[in-house]
Amino acid sequence: MNSQKQAMETQAATQEAALVIIGTPIGNLGDISIRAIKELTQVDLICCEDTRRTGNLLKLLNVSPRPKLSVLNEHTEKDKSNEIIRLIQSGSRIALVTDAGMPAIADPGQYLIRTAIENSIKLEIIPGPTAGITALIASGLSTSRFAFQGFLPRKGNEREERLAEITTEEKTTIIYESGKRLAKTIKDLTNICGEEREVAIARELTKLHEEIHRGTLALLQERIQEISTKGEFVIVISGFKERLDLDDNFLKNELTGIISDGKSKRDAVNELAIKYPISKKRLYDLSLEIAGQD
Repeated sequence: MNSQKQAMETQAATQEAALVIIGTPIGNLGDISIRAIKELTQVDLICCEDTRRTGNLLKLLNVSPRPKLSVLNEHTEKDKSNEIIRLIQSGSRIALVTDAGMPAIADPGQYLIRTAIENSIKLEIIPGPTAGITALIASGLSTSRFAFQGFLPRKGNEREERLAEITTEEKTTIIYESGKRLAKTIKDLTNICGEEREVAIARELTKLHEEIHRGTLALLQERIQEISTKGEFVIVISGFKERLDLDDNFLKNELTGIISDGKSKRDAVNELAIKYPISKKRLYDLSLEIAGQD
């Protein structure tokens, strides 16, 4: 009797009005959870990036009858969020999915989730695969602390600023990238982080043609033409580790040599920070000492 009562309570809770965030496979259909399938079958409405792709997923999962689908992507999220909140307040149970992985992780969903919280909407999260975490684990690099950069800006000052963050980031960094821009990003990382930083490039995770390329930035930049540009990529790069075996006199001589060649103090600091690597603050302080000795 108790078990039957618990089952009824669970069923009632499942039908409660809420915004349900559902993780979907990033490539392997077998990664969908039983709980996710159940919710996709029972919700009143599924908000998704692409109705065709989500429709195909529901077909593969044998979801029938299929709930109504509504487009919610990076272009429509802000405009549609209030409408979705009103539907939930009226008693609807609405799911949010993206084309692959977890919503709101380099995908639409963050604004809707924030709006739901501000309106005291019940929020339920059904975890699923995430490319960044999968690549991090497969990279073999430190998983104890990490930073997620998502997709880098394509150009301009914003890109340079984000790359500069990665240069001095002591935690492992996760980056998403497209095949078209992979070579450029690896080149930029090599130029700004130095050739010896460890990196892994993950392609087509969980799919039939999954690839993980590991090595230094210099090695993978050399081999970049051997990597297919088809599919989605995750770059995982090791954290900054300052070399402490170089004494101040050695570094002062290096700075003096670069400045003597006509480069500015700032350029000399940046060049050595990449070459060894050394923290820019330490190099800058040493450059001030050099200037004071002149």
